[in-house]
Amino acid sequence: MKKLFITMVALLLSLMALTACAPAKATVSIGIVLPTRDEPRWIQDEARFKDALKDSGYSVEILFSQGSTATELANVETLLAKGIKVLIITAQDGDAAGAAVEKAKSEGVTVIAYDRLITNTTAVDYYVTFDSIAVGAAQAQFLVDKATGTGNPLYLYAGAASDNNAFLFFEGAWKVLQPKVADGTFVIKNSSKAVELQGTLALSRAQMSEILGQVTTNWDFNTAKNLAESHLTAATAADKGNVFILAPNDGTARAIADAFAADTAVTSYLVTGQDAEKASVQYIIDGKQSMTVFKDVRTLVSDAIKMAVDVLDGKTPTTTGAYNNGKKDVPAKQTNVVVVHKDNVRAALIDSGYYQAGDFTFPN
Repeated sequence: MKKLFITMVALLLSLMALTACAPAKATVSIGIVLPTRDEPRWIQDEARFKDALKDSGYSVEILFSQGSTATELANVETLLAKGIKVLIITAQDGDAAGAAVEKAKSEGVTVIAYDRLITNTTAVDYYVTFDSIAVGAAQAQFLVDKATGTGNPLYLYAGAASDNNAFLFFEGAWKVLQPKVADGTFVIKNSSKAVELQGTLALSRAQMSEILGQVTTNWDFNTAKNLAESHLTAATAADKGNVFILAPNDGTARAIADAFAADTAVTSYLVTGQDAEKASVQYIIDGKQSMTVFKDVRTLVSDAIKMAVDVLDGKTPTTTGAYNNGKKDVPAKQTNVVVVHKDNVRAALIDSGYYQAGDFTFPN
């Protein structure tokens, strides 16, 4: 018995020593999942997040889904294994992201949808966003303000149908453009569904889906360029001339602009954008893109981090509105946007410290 006791004590001491020497499980306070490294916008966000969190006292890990909902789910599972308490996520697909955030919620994690609303699930606690309807309205208003006379050719393009923001952008733009289509200022040239619905101011989700099905770029440069080229090939010379183009973001705007600029029957074009990507800022300076909607990522990131830190500190985050995602009204913090064009590009983007003058080539 004495020998057995000594053996058991020795075993217990050995186990305690092994446990003491074993590395502690790595823990991360805030997990962030962004959609892709392939777009400058999200690389910007990554850098801003790292900068905003460096003095916060909370650890963070940022992962990219690279356009895959399966990778997105795997990223969330990786972060959950590291003990995150808050998940900030930009969904690759608003509906498909439900599986990932429901898994996070089941483990007691607070979920913050970042820039894109996650739809048809109750597993979203907060939403940090720019006012997406205001973005679309600003793009459309720019075109309206530049239009004179009647019969101006209008080409419509939209983001990915898997992204709820694409619908919100289009909704905002349509409400501004539709009255000007109805009164003859604009004539829609590249969507038969939009022409069918041009007498309807308030489109249903299903009606917008029909239009987006014809003009979606999927937020992809090549898709946008190919779509624009196919529209121009199908168009007559009378459908060209001085054209007005609703492009959903900067990447697609540059692609669409290149296609229209290459068509000799296009006398001039005005094209919208958003995100103030460096390449598009140079396009604006060079007169190849007409405007961009500047969404100051510094503010959006700051709002998301403040919300996450409030949660970690046991406080209730500040919200300014709510968005219905099909299952619940998600409390939201909205950030304002700024229209940038050739006349105010310096003041909005350089004097504000967002970019450096040396990042661009200005005419002498």
